[in-house]
Amino acid sequence: MTRRRLLDRLFTAAMASFGLAALGALFTVVGIVAWRGAGAISLSFLLEEVRGAGADGGVLYHIAGTAILVTTAALVALPISIAIGLLSHGYLGDGRGRRMIEATLHALNAVPSIVFGLAGLALFVNTFGWQKSWLAGGIVLGLMIVPTVAVAFLEKLRAIPASAIQAATGLGLRRSMISTAVLLPQAAAGLVTGLLLGLARAAGETAPIMFTAVIFSGATLPKGVTDSPVLALPYHIFVLAQDSFDPAALEKAWGAAAVLLALVFGLAIAALPLRLRIHEEAKRV
Repeated sequence: MTRRRLLDRLFTAAMASFGLAALGALFTVVGIVAWRGAGAISLSFLLEEVRGAGADGGVLYHIAGTAILVTTAALVALPISIAIGLLSHGYLGDGRGRRMIEATLHALNAVPSIVFGLAGLALFVNTFGWQKSWLAGGIVLGLMIVPTVAVAFLEKLRAIPASAIQAATGLGLRRSMISTAVLLPQAAAGLVTGLLLGLARAAGETAPIMFTAVIFSGATLPKGVTDSPVLALPYHIFVLAQDSFDPAALEKAWGAAAVLLALVFGLAIAALPLRLRIHEEAKRV
């Protein structure tokens, strides 16, 4: 066996080991959350509102608040990410502007989420006077996941064959028409993938919404835009986990964690048919 072949096999074995370790860690975490949270989950837990200090009642409005925040984040992040991707790939080419945009996206992706929360606090709460609001929290989460969504979209745009763009140009299509008729349909699968990754992160964030959008109890569905906080699963888990000496509170925390995990997996599974359909449509373009 040659040295090159030996190194290739060692590298393959190492990558397979790392992959199995990652899968093992994932299944371990999911298994622990499911096992610890199964005792708290029931129909009443899912359909009742929280009572007392969180040791009683359920997480109905926490689920609703998390869904509102995640939906708002998606509506904020999606158009911004599309604009960034089409501007960078369709108009700036390989110039300095495109490199600056991509460098900025990677830098923003490394910013801690608590910094976004403090920025949202300073802008929406202190400057605009909104107080805690579901809209402020959704905007902060949406801006936080823009780098993830935009980078995934750009990676898919780069994979589009140059011949497809050249053929569209040869037919006399303007840049705007090429962007909407060629680039966006071909890269839509990457956009959806990036959005799912971003929303999975947004659904579990605590720091950004803690400063801008959520309270522990006393809120139901929002009745306005400003001074309209919501409940959310991550913050609920965060508060209950600090009360580690109360077995009932810890059981509710594990139950809320299991519900949050189920929401994230449900989001990914629900979007799978959409991703497959987008992929098939892009192949026919």
